[in-house]
Amino acid sequence: MSPRPIATATVSFGLVSIPCQLYSSAENSQKVRFNFLSPDGTRVKQQYVDAKTGEPVQRSDLIKGYQFAKDQYVTFKPEELKALEAEATQAVEIVEFVPLDQVERAYIGKTYYLGPARGGDKAYRLLGAAMKKTGWAALAKYAARGKQYLVLVRPVGDHLVLEQLHYAHEVRDIADVPSGEGEVADAELGLAVQLIEQIASEDFDPSKYEDEVGQRMLAAIERKVADGTEITAPVEEETTAKVIDLMAALKASVAGSDGTETETDDEAGNEPAKKKATGS
Repeated sequence: MSPRPIATATVSFGLVSIPCQLYSSAENSQKVRFNFLSPDGTRVKQQYVDAKTGEPVQRSDLIKGYQFAKDQYVTFKPEELKALEAEATQAVEIVEFVPLDQVERAYIGKTYYLGPARGGDKAYRLLGAAMKKTGWAALAKYAARGKQYLVLVRPVGDHLVLEQLHYAHEVRDIADVPSGEGEVADAELGLAVQLIEQIASEDFDPSKYEDEVGQRMLAAIERKVADGTEITAPVEEETTAKVIDLMAALKASVAGSDGTETETDDEAGNEPAKKKATGS
């Protein structure tokens, strides 16, 4: 079944306008979702309550306010908020091109697929081909749903992808995160590289992996629908954190990945076992 577009957009490239359609890049319909129910199995409704009086407040009576100090709010009428919103032009206005490899992954939020709308085929393919040839991607402003988004348009094969980016002030500086201390020894690095190479793949193939928890939940739901089977979890054994010998752990990992059992240097007094070359 062909995907259905979720919105329309016009990519502005200099004086060239490319009519496009946006498509969701992910399918969420298969996710397991639970509803909140009362003890007798009836769905419950959310209710807004006044924090001071405890009295319920109808949704139609709610107003929006911004907290600028503790328990102090400045309120806005709907028409005031409407006046502040960006005009929903659905225009993706390209403002500059940047090297694709310069865009940090931390900036990427949501991803959408772009497809050409009627009359946009040639210009769509031209923009994609030009970006593939140069290795650059397009930074653009996108106005939709009353907000202005910073987006990145990049080529993927014969298609274009639109990625919603975080603004600079929304992304934490990774330098603020601890990176650990200590020097990496050459022997440890060699073993770590060997382990990586043993379990490395030339291609990214996500189809090899499945959501095992989601599958268990779906199976449990089917059993419960059929006969109301009670679900129980196995008793977890207590685990304690252990201080490991890094070299020993690396050697054991390399040996395990290689399908062989080798002794550590301390046990055998030899160099670490090397992976045999294919055909030897």
